[in-house]
Amino acid sequence: MRRKLLACGFALCLLTTAAPAAHAQAADVVSAPLVFGVPAAQQAVAYWLADGGAKLKTATPLGQPYDIQGERVSEPIVPSGKPIQFSPMAPMAEDEPPQTAGKVYFVGGDHQPHWCSGVSVYSQYRNLVATAAHCVYDMVSAPATNYHWVFIPGPATDGTAPFGIYAGKQVFTHYDFTQYRDPDRDVAFVNVYSGVVPSDDGTLTTNGRLGEIVGMQGLAYNRTINETTAPAVNLFGYPAGPHPDGTRPYSGQNLERSAGQVSATNLTSPSADQLVGVESPFTGEGSLGSAWLQDYQDEQGLGYLNGITVGVSDTDDDGRYDTGVSPYFDTVLNSVYRAAASYWTGRIT
Repeated sequence: MRRKLLACGFALCLLTTAAPAAHAQAADVVSAPLVFGVPAAQQAVAYWLADGGAKLKTATPLGQPYDIQGERVSEPIVPSGKPIQFSPMAPMAEDEPPQTAGKVYFVGGDHQPHWCSGVSVYSQYRNLVATAAHCVYDMVSAPATNYHWVFIPGPATDGTAPFGIYAGKQVFTHYDFTQYRDPDRDVAFVNVYSGVVPSDDGTLTTNGRLGEIVGMQGLAYNRTINETTAPAVNLFGYPAGPHPDGTRPYSGQNLERSAGQVSATNLTSPSADQLVGVESPFTGEGSLGSAWLQDYQDEQGLGYLNGITVGVSDTDDDGRYDTGVSPYFDTVLNSVYRAAASYWTGRIT
């Protein structure tokens, strides 16, 4: 979406337009704390573990923030910059397969517990989660963030966290999302503290940094999209909601996978011009924040993140969702990622 123009004096406008492009991109990155210090992070974890993890079991998947109407089209998308990618990494324990996908849990602006999908991605300090920005920011009162935000990779169906609980510390996203709710920039990177696991007496023990425990997916930006070379992606997420016809093929309890070709989209709603689509049967609730992985290798369980589900659409009006949509991963979103990828967190115990 084109940014809204703001009124300003001549001197201020002149300084803004004269700034180098790299500085402008850096200025577009917005960072905000999810907690103010370790005690607040401990409280976030305690909230979800209380009463035998009752809130984990009763949390509901966040609903779609956008009414997405439109279709996938064959028009090419030519990136404005050179291709950029960051390689994935396996977990430190060689006998453990990557478990990068999981759920992000939080208390929203309605003061109720919710969850979305999320994924562990490469960063310098092995501490980064990618998800939809509206799964971090409250869409009603943004730029306020949701609270008690944690990431649980590979959650068990009984509500436990076999790979630990990772409390969110800092979020990085784009200015256009926090100020204008721009779906073209609906991607967030959250730095998490090292994970903790509860002991029998209720105390928390550190089990390690996220990327070392579960692995980290790579990232890819500025990839060309057209009819002949459109990249195939594998989607990983936890869909849970109904189709428009009321059927519920997914429970939200298990990690689901679908695959399809990425294409440009022609949307009548919402107002956006940089969303891409992929053929996918995932329903919206629960799958928001799902990872789109290109060049995914089953043997390694790793690929390159090149999309995040921010909504789904029924493009042929048959009562079944058939398309997932994501912001196009371009140089601008890469600048958000690079700011988050070098942020250190630490431990809460």
